[in-house]
Amino acid sequence: MERLDRPTSALIARCAGAADAVACVNFARNHDVLLSMRGGAHNLLRGNAVCDDGLVVDFSRMKAIRVDAANRTARAEPGVKWIDFDREVQAFGLAMTSGTFSDTGISGLTLGGAIGWLGGMFGLVSDNVISFDVITADGELRRANEDENPELFWALRGGGGNFGVVTSFEYRLYPVGMLLAGLAIHPFERAREALRFYRDFSSNMPDELTTGFGFLTTPEGMPAVGIVVCYNGSLEEGEKVIRPVREFGPSIADHIQPMPYNAVQTMFDPLAPTGRNYYVKAPFLREIKDGAIEAMVTRFAEVPSPFTVIFIQQKSGAMARGEPDRTAFGHRADQYSAVVLSGWDDPNQSEANIAWTRQLGAEIEAFGSGGEYIDELGPADSEDRIRASFGVNYERLVELKNKYGPNNLLRHTQNLGRRT
Repeated sequence: MERLDRPTSALIARCAGAADAVACVNFARNHDVLLSMRGGAHNLLRGNAVCDDGLVVDFSRMKAIRVDAANRTARAEPGVKWIDFDREVQAFGLAMTSGTFSDTGISGLTLGGAIGWLGGMFGLVSDNVISFDVITADGELRRANEDENPELFWALRGGGGNFGVVTSFEYRLYPVGMLLAGLAIHPFERAREALRFYRDFSSNMPDELTTGFGFLTTPEGMPAVGIVVCYNGSLEEGEKVIRPVREFGPSIADHIQPMPYNAVQTMFDPLAPTGRNYYVKAPFLREIKDGAIEAMVTRFAEVPSPFTVIFIQQKSGAMARGEPDRTAFGHRADQYSAVVLSGWDDPNQSEANIAWTRQLGAEIEAFGSGGEYIDELGPADSEDRIRASFGVNYERLVELKNKYGPNNLLRHTQNLGRRT
């Protein structure tokens, strides 16, 4: 993702290992320098990865991945992107849930919680972290897991970049073979009917199936909608489960077919190429209400750019189970994330595209739970918006931020330290 303006950093440190990152944290603290972390650089959009007149800890050289196939675990450094991680673990017939664009870095996505195509069975990305190596604001390199620094371990799984500079992630893996996945495209004229069908279909399904619904413009320039499925299990059983999707028609095109996980992870990459201007809103929805449907259909009919998409990402099954304080990710009960991702080429069109995105985001949010996916928040967002997005865990997270970063060194993020 690209940021609209281009920040100018005073220093960029391209770290080769954890010791370099420790030196960066100590330098920033001792000299009162603004600090930001650049992992996969996907979150240039909100300005989290690069700061003005500060020190950028650049992890682009730290891309090591080590797979322990016998124990079904993998350890990865913060510069890794999901396309690299997925390729390495799939070589052993293993995988874990990850993001929806393969160019996304593992760091920011993991720390924000992360919804993915295998989440119905395996939970959020953050649910599958076994341990972190993390440098806290005092310059100490710590291990955080269920036994060591358990409070920090809890906070890092959904608390964003507030609590430290992570230099290594250890993940739990699962055997994953061929998946039944893809997109069934329908004419925009049937958008209301299709989205109501999707609402009913997605409200009761097995954990093996994760779904989504999208508004998009076809390569021919026609607005359309699509139902996305990903079934992790027997292909024969998967066909039975998704039969209603195939029978809801006629469709313009049906691209649902058996495919490996790596193909699933890259199937939407063409929608968000590097180099374009982007702006995003992503409110959570407990359910898809008629008012939200009407807002999306009405606004997409007047979308200012053919590169803009609306994607309703399902968050059910294992992702939604448990109490909201199970980890720092507090929106367990919400079943969907409504991602409004605007993209455009001409910078002169920025004002119109941003205004359209904000308007639709606000209209959808009126039918939502009041929170937003924290990976779409940044330093400029208000405390009220950040509070709502962390939900019931906000106060506990503020306390832990005061404990592990009382000087608010790590403030160039979804900043919890304004009350420090």
